[in-house]
Amino acid sequence: MARGQPRKDDEEVMKKELAICGTRLTVGIAVLGSLLTAIPLFAHHAFQAEFDDKKPVHLVGKVTKMEWINPHAWIHIDVTDADGKVTSWMVECGSPNIMLRRGFTKESLEFGTVLTVDGYQAKNGSNRANGSSVTFRDGRRLFVGGSNPDIPPEQRQ
Repeated sequence: MARGQPRKDDEEVMKKELAICGTRLTVGIAVLGSLLTAIPLFAHHAFQAEFDDKKPVHLVGKVTKMEWINPHAWIHIDVTDADGKVTSWMVECGSPNIMLRRGFTKESLEFGTVLTVDGYQAKNGSNRANGSSVTFRDGRRLFVGGSNPDIPPEQRQ
């Protein structure tokens, strides 16, 4: 055998080491991919972090704006009290995808639509709520929440 040339045993060892490195690389990539897909789950807040299930709200008002944005759709409504004072509320809903699957369309909540919203107020007392359900004047009722305690069992994911 010429000097500097690998022996047959050395070639076998190198092949085994390359196979081990390839396996480690594959496992590493799989683990990294799993971690990256889990990041959005950690970034998403829990209902309990922002809203108070002991502060239910029942709002009757007119839609002023509908935001179809991720991770949550938002319904903006103006609520008029008995004295005629108007208060603006922001109602957090599920994701646009969830809203569409539950029967909403972009035309469902046009400007001026009168509706009733049941949900839970923000812990900080602001005029923000996590919506549970929306009831239209014609009696149709749709669940809008994505993370509150009122989610119907058949709609849990």
